[in-house]
Amino acid sequence: MDVLDLTRLQFAVVTIYHYFFVPLSISLAATAAGLQLAWLRTRREHFLHLTKFVGKLLIVTFAVGVVTGLVQEFQFGLGWSAFANFYGDVFGPTLAIEGMLAFFLEATFLALWYFGWDRLPRAIHTACIVIVAVGTLLSAFIILAANSFMQNPVAYALDPDTGRARLTSFADLLLNKVNLAAFPHTIAGAVMVGGALLLALGVWRLAADPAYRVLARLGAWLTLAGGAATALTGDHLGKVITQVQPMKMAAAEALYHSTTGAPFAVFATGAPLPEFALEIPWLLSILAKGDPNATVQGIDDLQAQYAAQFGPGSYVPMIPVAFWTFRLMIGAGMLAAAVAAFYLWRTRKGRSAPRLLMRWLPLIPLLPAAANTFGWIFTETARQPWIAFGISKVADGISPGLTSSEVVASLAGFTVVYGIVAVVWFRLVRHLARQPLTPAPVAAEQPEPVPVY
Repeated sequence: MDVLDLTRLQFAVVTIYHYFFVPLSISLAATAAGLQLAWLRTRREHFLHLTKFVGKLLIVTFAVGVVTGLVQEFQFGLGWSAFANFYGDVFGPTLAIEGMLAFFLEATFLALWYFGWDRLPRAIHTACIVIVAVGTLLSAFIILAANSFMQNPVAYALDPDTGRARLTSFADLLLNKVNLAAFPHTIAGAVMVGGALLLALGVWRLAADPAYRVLARLGAWLTLAGGAATALTGDHLGKVITQVQPMKMAAAEALYHSTTGAPFAVFATGAPLPEFALEIPWLLSILAKGDPNATVQGIDDLQAQYAAQFGPGSYVPMIPVAFWTFRLMIGAGMLAAAVAAFYLWRTRKGRSAPRLLMRWLPLIPLLPAAANTFGWIFTETARQPWIAFGISKVADGISPGLTSSEVVASLAGFTVVYGIVAVVWFRLVRHLARQPLTPAPVAAEQPEPVPVY
């Protein structure tokens, strides 16, 4: 691997690891806020106990997410300084505002909420966790605007004096149509992975405390609702991506020739052209343009078009990676939602789920986490060779003078430290889950016995 491939691998490792915790923070913050609002309205004690438990999970996850997020932002200077130098005026406001939201808004009010139990008035205390939940959503929306610029560059102009891109409208950057489509899809995926974690913890500790049954069913409902929302928002996002990056949709299907009424292959073998494919007729045309009779552009036609527009070179991403990550993303998400629905059906009206299902349910968070990971791998690799689609290639953004040994050393360091952090996070979550949701009743004071002589 040359220095470019190593630097891409390093950024991928940092980003994927960071994104294990981002959707958990988003969903746990919203869940804690919803549970506390429910407790404030109904005064039911189990809502209070669930709020405190989910809040503790949020604090542990939020801390890891902030630390890994800082490293991800530093990557622009460490490995991609040429990209940061050219687009710094565009990326700077988004990264700065997102950082201030994470540190000053979310962290401050999360601390007020955690240390404010029985110290702040109930309404103000509840408002703190609501602000944290809103802050995580704003933070996600703003950082996604930066990524959406890489997918569909908008709101910029080239400065004739400096030769750098400068931001022309922050509002237009935020309202990028890719961002407006990607944000709800991302949040739906976050709800799914957070719900799966609560479902797993609830099932794992069900025998120790019956109150965990409420947590398990809440997690199952969140997983199912997040799965349904992910499918709906993903359909809209696919149509937007087809408009701005038709090569990405063609790569997702390994469609080399433009086709009217294009099918979608659930499974295929052979490369580069499939030798065998299990296809659903017209589905790709529906996913891409909402019309079963629409024409979807093929890879060969788009390659010729891009070569004429941008100059000689290959503009085809890694087709096997795009093809399989797209399907693994969909399959893992659908399977997680199906398992959650099956659990809800089998446990309705106080019934018990099958023993085999209960044995494997603690592993369910792996499915939505995998779906999120495959989704981001597809999003970023199927954009290649562009770092900002249509205006700058990945090879042009790497830091000048960077050596392979430097990248290998930093990659090894990040991998070791991140591995340690992952173990710490897992042990903390396990420790919190081992505590009873319902605190033990306080024993009444007994009168001091009178000595007998």
